[in-house]
Amino acid sequence: MISITRLSKLYRMGDDEIRALDAVDFSVRRGEFVAIVGPSGSGKSTLMNIIGLLDTPDEGTYLLGGEDVSHMSGNRLAALRNRKIGFVFQNFNLLKSMSAEENVRVPLIYRGMRARQADKIARDMLARLGLGGREKHLPSQLSGGQQQRVAIARALVGSPDILLADEPTGSLDSKTSAEIMAMLKTLNELGQTIVFITHNPELAREAGRVVTIADGMLFEEAVSV
Repeated sequence: MISITRLSKLYRMGDDEIRALDAVDFSVRRGEFVAIVGPSGSGKSTLMNIIGLLDTPDEGTYLLGGEDVSHMSGNRLAALRNRKIGFVFQNFNLLKSMSAEENVRVPLIYRGMRARQADKIARDMLARLGLGGREKHLPSQLSGGQQQRVAIARALVGSPDILLADEPTGSLDSKTSAEIMAMLKTLNELGQTIVFITHNPELAREAGRVVTIADGMLFEEAVSV
């Protein structure tokens, strides 16, 4: 599904060259649940942006589903991202003026789907995630856990190959965090490939595989217990 080889990302700070990622090798098989764990500044956000087709590497190659996306143009990356990647963020990133249903249907409308069909698919996805009856609620009318469920529904509605979750429990209390992690594990058991970014080793161990990143390098892999 994901095959990254000798991938580096460089930034310049005056005369200094900073390697946010340094010759990274990383792969994810279809159906895996992989956690990437590391502290702030370790390079995990840069890696997430490249995996999610929000940025491109300066060196190395990235194959997504066998297709080389390392140096695609912005427009091609955007189209591929809409079809292949579903995003879940720490702060939900919901559109405040839109209802839950309208937020979830956004990726489908972007693909050119008719509104009526997109609405039905969005309602079905919300119901699947336990939000039936809250389709017309604005984000401000939902709890943090419910907002994250809406965000997960939006990420899944286009049947992405990969669900990319960036600190998805970071804004939630411990009980709600456990509920969201349980949901992600259930989705994975149903076949969804998930890459989970976190600074929390305890949460990382909920995944089927843990990869540690530090100073821009992946230096350890371990099977969670």
